[in-house]
Order: sequence, then C-alpha cells, then structure tokens
Amino acid sequence: MKKRLLPLLIAVLLFTGTAMAQKPLFTAPLGVQTYTFRRSIGTDPAKVLDTIKMMGFTEIEGGGGRMLPQDFKKLCDERGISIPSTGADYNELVNKIDSVVWKAKMLGSKYVMCAWIPHQNNELTFENAKKAVEDFNRAGKILKANGLTLCYHAHGYEFQPYEDGTLLDYIFKNTNRDYVSFEMDIYWIQFGGGDPVALLKKYGNRWKLMHIKDMRKGIKKDLTGLTSPENDVALGTGELDLPAILKEAKKIRIKHYFIEDESSNITIQVPQSIAYLKSLKK
Repeated sequence: MKKRLLPLLIAVLLFTGTAMAQKPLFTAPLGVQTYTFRRSIGTDPAKVLDTIKMMGFTEIEGGGGRMLPQDFKKLCDERGISIPSTGADYNELVNKIDSVVWKAKMLGSKYVMCAWIPHQNNELTFENAKKAVEDFNRAGKILKANGLTLCYHAHGYEFQPYEDGTLLDYIFKNTNRDYVSFEMDIYWIQFGGGDPVALLKKYGNRWKLMHIKDMRKGIKKDLTGLTSPENDVALGTGELDLPAILKEAKKIRIKHYFIEDESSNITIQVPQSIAYLKSLKK
C-alpha cells in the first residue's frame, strides 16, 4: 500500500509546487488614470467609462473633467467603478482647500493626489521644495481632518542633489508622515534617475499609490519631468523592471495601482498592458 501511495504523493507535491509557481504576481484590483483618456473624457465621459469598464477596470484615479463630481460619480457607480483617488492642482491645495475636500467627498475618494510642484526653468530649487513641504503639511492636515489622505506624485525633477541625498529625500524627511503620503509614478522616477525598487524599500508604506507605466528603451533622461508622451509604451515592452517593482510594491502594501498611458496609441497599448499584468507569475 505504501509503495502505491508514494508515486501519488510525489505527483500531488509536484502538482502543488507547479500550481504555486504559477500564481499571478499582480492580484490587485485593476485601476486606470483618467488622464490616459484625456482627449475624450471631457466631451463624452459616459462613453469613456463604458470603455474603461469593457477593458476590465474597476477603479479609476481622476475625475470627469468639467462634469460635476457628483454626476460623474453616478456614472461610475452605474458601471461598478470606484474612484479611490482624485487629483488636485497645487494652487488648489494652497488656495481652495475647501473645494478640494468637497470634490473628493463627492467622488467618494479617499486619496487626493498632487502631481506637480510649481518651479521655473525646468529646475526644482530648494526654495521650491521647502515651500512645497510647508504647503503639503498644511493642506495634508486639513485633508486628514476630513478623512482624506494627501499623496504627492513625484515627477522625477525632485532628484536634484541636496546635502547627502536629493530634494525628494528632503521632501520625504520634512513632510509630516501623519499628513502627507506619496504616489510613485514608476516612469517618472526612472526618468529622473531614481531606482523605483530602492525607493519603495527606502520609504516603505509612505508610498500609498502607484502609476504603472513603461518607458521606451534608450530615451534620453533628465531632471525636467518632461518628455514626449510617445515615449510611453505598453507594459513589458520598455526598460522598466516591472516584476521587481510590483513584487516590492506588494511587499510594502501599495493600496491602489493605476495604469497610465500618455501616448496617442492607448487603444492598442492599454489592452496590451492589461494582458501583460495578467501574464505575470510569481
């Protein structure tokens, strides 16, 4: 009897090991940044949301352009799409924080993302970073009091050298962790010369959100935070080490992931990106 059971036991163990090896790497809800559809969402949000739903997305980051947030949320609710994060301009955070709070609550968002610190001549200075720290701490405190979390979306220009690190390090160290969190756009981190995996490890759960993107191989990089949108390519076809990034992101428990594609080729590239994410195995 034992001799008969041994081959069966070996077969079960081999099957289990194979099954475990084939578990998907990316298991989070699939989200998309509405900026991907910026050419059309302002004119026909319902149609864009139909497309987003058809692609299999259940979460978005953003809003409906000029549409009232409560009306846009209704369209999303009808399609089973949630809006865990929305955007706010830096000047809105400084001068119209009540409007930011109202919009986020109308959309049902938990996170408010700011993607740009004003600066001149494509160079972030220490003075820019210092003011941003003060403004983010102030706005973040108000947002927290209203049940919201401010996330600064680093854009790559923050890698200007400062002391023994960079201005991005300065922003992390001087913003109050109770009031200010961060969103990693892996494309712009890489474009500015940063290492997405190393920064995920370094700052851990201060990263709450992530933009998943890929970059055309061999493009020229700098500290402007600016390049042609056509340098956005389908996930898995560019230079970013997406498996390593996503493994570390899962380890530090990133809350929400959003595919973002700024190119003019989204009808082809976004489905390719979705298929790539689904193909990743542990």
